[in-house]
Amino acid sequence: MTHTQVIPHQTPQAVATLDAQLAALDLAGRLRLAAGLGRAVFTTSLGIEDQVITAAIGTHRLPIEVATLETGRLFMETVVLIGQTEERYGLSIRRFRPDERDVEAYAAQYGLNGFYDSVEARHACCHVRKLKPLARALSGAEIWITGLRRGQSGNRASTPFAEYDTERNLLKINPLADWEIGTIHAHVAAEEIPVNPLHQRGYPSIGCEPCTRAIKPGEPERAGRWWWEQDEKRECGLHVPEPVASAITAAPH
Repeated sequence: MTHTQVIPHQTPQAVATLDAQLAALDLAGRLRLAAGLGRAVFTTSLGIEDQVITAAIGTHRLPIEVATLETGRLFMETVVLIGQTEERYGLSIRRFRPDERDVEAYAAQYGLNGFYDSVEARHACCHVRKLKPLARALSGAEIWITGLRRGQSGNRASTPFAEYDTERNLLKINPLADWEIGTIHAHVAAEEIPVNPLHQRGYPSIGCEPCTRAIKPGEPERAGRWWWEQDEKRECGLHVPEPVASAITAAPH
């Protein structure tokens, strides 16, 4: 399929214009517009927001590739949901896994679960299991679609519908930026969208099993992620750049 480059989306003015255009559309319209801008890849963590986007892509047969980062430490419930989602919507979710040599090098330097010991080690683990696979998932893409919402955390409160990711040199579209969690749940119920059963057990945000806990009443949605760290703005680096830990020596790729 040939895509038409609608706007020179690297300029701030063009991104602002696109942001306003997306704001006026419903979810399907936002995704359809994004797909028309170039090769689009949606990266899903199989969380409830991402399931809403995947359902829209599959239901409307949109020309958007769907990919997930199968880190090797996911909950079994998440892994099972990948196959269930593919079957439900008749699409293929590409799995991107960490290089085993990187994992072995990480374990040799920090220990397999060394991410509990320091922020540096945790960033290094995320780099090996998430950031490097993400780079492969987005290779050649012009548009990156995500499930980011403003209500997920204070760090994401100003999430726009469109932004230019200068680090990865592509346009990033966040079609659920203005959706509240109540709207998400109502939509899932109405459309009977399959979701991770862990959400019903107190896990609104689900990542790798060793790094995710259920949240307590009143805690923010992402409080269960890397809960042992004190920084309230903690992220893995997928959406908010964080300092990369000291280089991990691995065999040449």
